[in-house]
Amino acid sequence: MSKQIISTDRAPAAIGTYSQAVKVGDTVYLSGQIPLDPASMEVVEGGIVEEIARVFDNLSAVCEAAGGSLQDIVKLNIFLTDLSNFPTVNEVMAKYFEQPYPARAAIGVKELPKGVGVEMDAVMVLPQ
Repeated sequence: MSKQIISTDRAPAAIGTYSQAVKVGDTVYLSGQIPLDPASMEVVEGGIVEEIARVFDNLSAVCEAAGGSLQDIVKLNIFLTDLSNFPTVNEVMAKYFEQPYPARAAIGVKELPKGVGVEMDAVMVLPQ
């Protein structure tokens, strides 16, 4: 199978040696998104709620560029520098997703790029 690179200017440009997403068949592997505003490439201000929302907005933009939506995500990995923010992730996520929800993991990490509090990556399967 061939790989198709997915890219959109509605999500932050890659800040390293990776692609925003890679599509193989009907599966799309979305790289980690941090709360960068795609226009300024700066971390959003306001706090963890704004950071989480920006990450979901960024993931959504990449999903759409690949021909899908957040609802097509089957696996979501959430990396948090403070696991006490996990209930906040649930609250914000409920505004972006409908049931059935994707499989998910929440992982506590020491630090993330640019000092942000959250990063998420995902696997999406496009509808046939």
